[in-house]
Amino acid sequence: MRRPKRNVQAAAEETSTPPSSLSTTQSIARVLKAAGNSLYSCVLPDSTEILVELPSRFRNTIWIKRGGYVLVDTKDGHVRDNKIDGEIINVVRGEREWRKSAFWPKQFVRTSSYEEDSSDEESTVGKLPPSVDTENESESD
Repeated sequence: MRRPKRNVQAAAEETSTPPSSLSTTQSIARVLKAAGNSLYSCVLPDSTEILVELPSRFRNTIWIKRGGYVLVDTKDGHVRDNKIDGEIINVVRGEREWRKSAFWPKQFVRTSSYEEDSSDEESTVGKLPPSVDTENESESD
């Protein structure tokens, strides 16, 4: 059975605006990979890797991509007897709005989608390969 549209819209509206402040157990985390069964491997600003669970209200409504950001709560992580370290409270969708907030970690800087070419070699983009005729002429001389 399909979810009512109002639930999808409510979840989308909830994730579009950042909260006014974060508690001590809440943190922004970058998603590394999906671990399956609504579990995600994330990295905190202090480079700690944690496993977090996506709550049922977001399942099949909000999709999380690798490299995206989520708001996690780790208050129940030490109480649990399993590998899950916390729960996803919110999914960062309007990243521009979230980056303006005071609690956005400085470690999560905006990266360009194009990598810098660090090699000293000259680019061959737009250039033709060397012609075979010029090689034969130099050999016959």
